[in-house]
Amino acid sequence: MARVLIAGCGFLGSALGLRLSGEGHSVWGLRRAAEHMPPGILPLQADLGNPESLENLPPDLDFVFYTAGADSSSEGSYRAAYLIGLENMLSALAAGGRSLRRFFFTSSTAVYGQTAGEWVDEESPAEAENHRGRIMREAEELALGGPFPATAVRMGGIYGPGRGRLIESVRRGEAAVGEGPPRYINRIHRDDCSGIFRFLMGMGGTGMGTGPDALYNGVDSEPAAKCEVVRWLAGRMGAPALPGSERAFRNIRPGEGAGKRCSNVRIRAAGYEFLYPTFRDGYGAILDEEPG
Repeated sequence: MARVLIAGCGFLGSALGLRLSGEGHSVWGLRRAAEHMPPGILPLQADLGNPESLENLPPDLDFVFYTAGADSSSEGSYRAAYLIGLENMLSALAAGGRSLRRFFFTSSTAVYGQTAGEWVDEESPAEAENHRGRIMREAEELALGGPFPATAVRMGGIYGPGRGRLIESVRRGEAAVGEGPPRYINRIHRDDCSGIFRFLMGMGGTGMGTGPDALYNGVDSEPAAKCEVVRWLAGRMGAPALPGSERAFRNIRPGEGAGKRCSNVRIRAAGYEFLYPTFRDGYGAILDEEPG
């Protein structure tokens, strides 16, 4: 069994921690307020922005998953979570003389700057000009160039139980469907996020055969326009999808255009099988679990 630290043990990290602890691994979950950590995950209260709070990390760790999230979408929050916090964690691990089998970093498809609806994969240029994409790319380089074997997974928009704002907006009749060309959005269910990380952890690495690649896209198999998702949800729930201007509905930021379609071929070729390969599978499962 492995000894695992999940740094930033929130929506994704808790799901991963429960999966691993259920298999018998020793799992620590690090966050600023650790008193309500899910059962099975050992609480570790620390602040990634405060190096002194990271001085007593567990010894003899095998894997570390960095799943921290920014407090807001501001540039300062992104730098605090994905650069300062990451650097503090790597420094604390190295200062303790640890020899990890692998360090996993949760990145984002925001690193891609493509805007014409084209397909992108891990070999495509990752040159987003907005601060979210730029900072995530810097963070990838920091993690991959750090003192441990590392892998970054570029996650799409994560949804799942407890994170269903789109479902609720459709249910309330507030979701609009505009006309015009699609704007593609890349998604992944939380359980496939944790599933990918568990799968990659099992691929071994230092002293255990061939390990994972440095980069993977963590997205489902069907990038789709938000309009298409809203129409499907409305039909599934018998709720109205309101007409509205395409620009108002899509809330396009300057330079976004039609977005991009991210490919998950690399992770599927490695052998991972998606629990929810399309938004219909993932959102359908959420709706099926709702009471009454």
